[in-house]
Amino acid sequence: MRLLFPTDLLYNNCINLLIYPGGKTHVKKNISTIYDSLVLKRPIVTIIVTLAVVGFFAWHIPDFKLDASGDSLVLENDADLYYHRLISERYETAEILVITYTAHTDLFATETLADLKELRNELKQLDGVDSVTTILDVPLIVSTGISLSDIANKDKLQTLEKSGLDKQTVINELTENPLYKGRLLSEDGRTTALLVNLPINQVYRNLLARRYKLREKKSLGQLSGQETVEFDEVSAAYRLNLTRLQNEENRLVEDVRQIIGNHREHADLYLGGVPMITTDMIAFIENDLLVFGVGVFIFLVITLSVIFRKPRWVALSLLCCGAAVVTMIGLLGMMDWRVTVISSNFISLMLILTMALTIHLIERYLEIHARNPEVNQRYLVLLTVQTIARPCFYTALTTAVAFISLVVSGIRPVIDFGVMMSIGLIVSFTLAFLLFPASVCLLNKDTSGAGEDFSNPFTMVFARITEHHGDKIIIMGLILTIISGIGIARLKVDNRFIDYFREKTEIFQGMSLIDRKLGGTTPLDLVIDFKFGETNNFEEEEFFEDDNGEDVEAKWFADVYTMEEIEAIHDYLDALPETGEVISLATLGKITSRLNDNIPLENYELAILHKKIPADIREMLVNPYVAEDITQARFTMRIIESGQQLGQKKLLANIKNFLVGEMGLAEEQIHFTNMYILYNNMLDSLFKSQIMTIGMVFLGIAVMFLILFRSVYLALIAIAKNILPVAMVLGLMGWLDISLDMMTITIASITIGISVDDTIHYIHRFQKEFPLDRNYLATMNRCHRSIGRAIFYTTITITIGFSILVMSNFIPTIYFGLFTGFAMLVALLGDLTLLPKLLVLCKPLGREGLI
Repeated sequence: MRLLFPTDLLYNNCINLLIYPGGKTHVKKNISTIYDSLVLKRPIVTIIVTLAVVGFFAWHIPDFKLDASGDSLVLENDADLYYHRLISERYETAEILVITYTAHTDLFATETLADLKELRNELKQLDGVDSVTTILDVPLIVSTGISLSDIANKDKLQTLEKSGLDKQTVINELTENPLYKGRLLSEDGRTTALLVNLPINQVYRNLLARRYKLREKKSLGQLSGQETVEFDEVSAAYRLNLTRLQNEENRLVEDVRQIIGNHREHADLYLGGVPMITTDMIAFIENDLLVFGVGVFIFLVITLSVIFRKPRWVALSLLCCGAAVVTMIGLLGMMDWRVTVISSNFISLMLILTMALTIHLIERYLEIHARNPEVNQRYLVLLTVQTIARPCFYTALTTAVAFISLVVSGIRPVIDFGVMMSIGLIVSFTLAFLLFPASVCLLNKDTSGAGEDFSNPFTMVFARITEHHGDKIIIMGLILTIISGIGIARLKVDNRFIDYFREKTEIFQGMSLIDRKLGGTTPLDLVIDFKFGETNNFEEEEFFEDDNGEDVEAKWFADVYTMEEIEAIHDYLDALPETGEVISLATLGKITSRLNDNIPLENYELAILHKKIPADIREMLVNPYVAEDITQARFTMRIIESGQQLGQKKLLANIKNFLVGEMGLAEEQIHFTNMYILYNNMLDSLFKSQIMTIGMVFLGIAVMFLILFRSVYLALIAIAKNILPVAMVLGLMGWLDISLDMMTITIASITIGISVDDTIHYIHRFQKEFPLDRNYLATMNRCHRSIGRAIFYTTITITIGFSILVMSNFIPTIYFGLFTGFAMLVALLGDLTLLPKLLVLCKPLGREGLI
């Protein structure tokens, strides 16, 4: 009695195609009859109904959207992400656009300043701009002799625009004032920054915060029925507001670019800032979708024309591919499932994988046609489907397992990419086995014989190499695996966001300039919970009288000792070579000390200062850096990525060692947050989940192999062969010192999933051919003449298809394409040399000659 696995039931129920020539069972005949009656006897109806369904999804293509928000770069359910959002709510700051302005002549020349003023005024007029900060309008405090008591009087504050100060005085202010130093003027005095401050979108931030809290409760299984409804409503409102915000920011960025374009005759200008990065990332996604889609389409037309040399096969393949892509895009639009940078190559992947399915169908049809030229067209198609459906089903299933394994990453865009591609494979398989057979039934048999020579195909070269040099192939495979293992041990995840973009892009050029000359790029926050006595809260109130005899309550941070601690921490952070701009409450302290003849303020002076300080200065130098209700201080830094001397973990360890060893703080008082932490947490998670992902993929395909081959021996041989391409691609990355990132980290599991497809086809065919004469070498030769051709064509198609990704502006996508293509070539060589040698050597189907 034949053992029926659950996957067989799924196979029978999903595609109704499980039948082999000579099949005797009633179930098999029934299934074959049903498929023949529904699809092959009524090909026109099948095509019309299928295309109608495709058309339904095509109707939703206008709803297809892209997403380049910060959620694309962080780890879902990360404790540090929760803390970051808590801190972001407490110390609310607005987004800014940064414009770097490098004058062609002297930056402080009259004509240059006039152009800078004109640029600022034009930017101020734009909708969506709250204010613009430049060297023209910042108050000059430390270099103009103004007294501390005059700070509150705006009329006494001087600026470069309003005063006739000499150039050197202004330069001294911009280089000595800790608020401006390295932020508004470069060290060489040639580059300045215009800070375009955007208004805070409170509705969006509230929706984001509420959505995150509800999502957290959902992950813990604590959502009530009412909260479930609220979560759906909040999520929909969040996506709607995100779309609106992105459209507004896109429009603003384009307006800003148009304005700065009119000023390039006076200076070199670059645009930076999170809104610009988001806008350009969306532009990259759109460009990648277009370029990859068109590029792969053109490549497939050329490849299919070369391989089959008949328009009918080219047209049918493109029909299946186009229908699959249109259906998937429409499905994503209908579900409001947004594509990110990670998943932007899903169109090219679907085209490539769907094409692989159609090539197997075409090759099998041509082979059966060549052997049975007298059989009618419909029966030829039925025989084709009967003999190729089972291995194609399992190859689609194993590839889906590889993609679905990405859910363990914990990163929403990576998870979405895995699920998206798994669904895409189902769509591709279904449409390929509906449209292709039905369409071929409508065509007359082609008797020209073009492209149908199975007597001595070029793949026999690999068969002869395997027969005469098989032992050397195995030894070479072992050596390459060992070398690759050493390379894998060298892999790392330390990465710089700036390196994700081509040098020609404005993102790279702007970030590079800001990084080198204007205070760094990647934000890092240090948050300290100060303790007073046995409590974290400052309970003991202290009052002073001001000049008018009014009581002034001292804030917890208006204390000399506390300010000395804050300044000591600030000075240490500022002295690190890895940090650029550092701002904290100590920045205000340093300014006031300079205005007080370099004498730090006493407690009562600090209390009066914090009472009388102007609201705009409070918003700039106090509120973002200390909390009044709890004893907590925040230090904001920007890390200089282009000159990092330490890795992230070493840098944070050094800072923590200073705070614990020198400042006497406890570790629980020290918190790091912002994108420098969140992004590296994401990379660390990917690296740690790599082993789990690969293990899950191998476990999944091992189960598939056992079900399909009914042999532990064959399953082990298939797994052993597929270790090599994964080991070689990861090992090569290690030897080339290429860090793992959010794209390349997915290569291993995807490589396994795709490379095992050809392994399944080869072993499945080997099992069918071997009983004919029970001769392993003869079986190998027959397999190379038949399925070997299809394997070669599909793998070359996949490899060149992945090479199209080198046209992306996103470096991780380029690496993903190159290394996945490389892995496919290694897998091809393994399938046509190492795999048949292992089959011949191990004889998993029993002894030879016993028929």
